[in-house]
Amino acid sequence: MIYLRAFEFPNDDKEFNFFMEIKRTCYDSFYPFKVLSKHTFERIDFEPITILYGGNGSGKSTALNAIAEKVGIHRDSVYNKSNFYTDYVDMCEMQLEEEIPENSRIITSDDVFDYMLNIRNLNEGIDLKREELFEEYLDAKYSHFRMNSIADYEELKKVNNARSKTQSRFVRSELMDNVKEYSNGESAFLYFTEKIGENGLYILDEPENSLSPKRQMELMQFIEDSARYLGCQFIISTHSPFLLAMHGAKIYDLDEDPVDVKMWTELENVRTYYEFFKRYEKEF
Repeated sequence: MIYLRAFEFPNDDKEFNFFMEIKRTCYDSFYPFKVLSKHTFERIDFEPITILYGGNGSGKSTALNAIAEKVGIHRDSVYNKSNFYTDYVDMCEMQLEEEIPENSRIITSDDVFDYMLNIRNLNEGIDLKREELFEEYLDAKYSHFRMNSIADYEELKKVNNARSKTQSRFVRSELMDNVKEYSNGESAFLYFTEKIGENGLYILDEPENSLSPKRQMELMQFIEDSARYLGCQFIISTHSPFLLAMHGAKIYDLDEDPVDVKMWTELENVRTYYEFFKRYEKEF
């Protein structure tokens, strides 16, 4: 499925005209201006799966955030915008094939990290409450309680509850179960499968972070299936050879000047992996 057909960034001439109009000299940086134009990256024509590949500083995240802002899709984590960010996005242009679904979103590494941190913090709070309930159980079970008035009724129920149950059963009845805490990779993968639904535009910024090679391959299959069967469109930045190998993905190499579309087997990062394993092939 294709919702976003094409996206155009300001070229060098448009950026120059903008600088001439504002005539400001008090800023050291005009980010995100001059990031993408220095590689003559002016336009993306999208497929159901489109990938931006390139080294650090090549502009992958800049491009994704500009697209997400222009399209107006949801994001969980706050994105720090520069003084000229709105001006830059206003100069971008897009072509829609279909209306962007409301459940569309951008998912960044910060979103995944915050999700994993929230699970840990929640479990730490539950564990603290469990220790308090252990003490409460012992106090109630072995107390010399005597009911003197109706005001003591709630305390009577607690004492009877403690005396009729084992410690573990008492605590479980008073406390919600722990939110299952997975490994970082399992939590990250779970986050993607929870946030990516049917019929949506999803922008993923280096989703391989925190994922093992096996999990990256599972995410690759999940994305392929979502694009093929569930009406989803994906725009992804990645270095992962597993994600770069996705069937039918259109890959823009931002390390090239000008930016060029390539096969995944032509990319420098993938060639480095290939040559490394070929060198040690006999050891396998």
